[in-house]
Amino acid sequence: MGGENYNDLQAFLTVAREGSFTRAAAQLGLSQSALSYKIQGLEARLGLRLLTRTTRSVSPTEAGQRLQQALAPNFENIDAALAGLSELRDLPSGTIRITSSEHAAATLLWPVLKTFLRQYPDIRVEVISDSTFTDIAAERFDAGIRLGEQVAQDMIAVPIGPPTRLVVVGKPAYLDASPPIATPHDLTEHDCINLRFLTHGGLYAWEFEKGSHALNVRVEGRLTFNSLERILAASLAGFGLAYLPEDMVHPHIRAGRLRQVLDDWCPLYSGYHLYYPSRRQPSRAFALLVDALRYRSHKP
Repeated sequence: MGGENYNDLQAFLTVAREGSFTRAAAQLGLSQSALSYKIQGLEARLGLRLLTRTTRSVSPTEAGQRLQQALAPNFENIDAALAGLSELRDLPSGTIRITSSEHAAATLLWPVLKTFLRQYPDIRVEVISDSTFTDIAAERFDAGIRLGEQVAQDMIAVPIGPPTRLVVVGKPAYLDASPPIATPHDLTEHDCINLRFLTHGGLYAWEFEKGSHALNVRVEGRLTFNSLERILAASLAGFGLAYLPEDMVHPHIRAGRLRQVLDDWCPLYSGYHLYYPSRRQPSRAFALLVDALRYRSHKP
């Protein structure tokens, strides 16, 4: 395969995957005009149109789909082989893309990265925060971070934090002036601060469990955020109840700024896990990061 053909095929795969010349050009470090020229040249050599262009999107034609399906696995193997060669250098290198919930990124990933990146200056890490479960293969992430219960069974899942749970909290002044809360059903009488997912736009249903009884409650309130930090700030300001990670609100409970309710209805989860496809051979850089993040309940 000539260098020109390889680059043009890689350009085609990037455009087909991203569905946008703008995003593909940014990824490849090219101008949009240069990228369009590459695609036109490839189509001219093949005598086939590979992409359908509209004012809003770009999608593969039938020929483009066939080419994409045939090429994508081979290019992933080539990229993995090139990454393996780079590891023959003294220091590991490469870019690691991770999708993570906002809370896990702040409390577990970033504290490790601060030390890790100083130790390995040739490794780059891109972190995208999103509360929903992400198809890491389709979105070209190397790994994701979610609660263990959310990880698909065909993924390798490595624990990176202790067991955790979400708890319902409110400002004492708000709770004192509002109806009592004995069961999750009572939340329908309260202002609850909602979390909206970025990816699909849906609202998170508060999940409860007591014994064998599991219950999801669609709460209502005047405020909705896509950020846990904003939800916490609103609850501290007295605008209603929040359902947040226990470690996030514990200092405020201890200081008397928040009060917890429904304690016996808040289940314990297995904690955050780093997950990635079992079929992919991890690079040296990725393996080092996995080991650095791995949760050890009895660290020396």
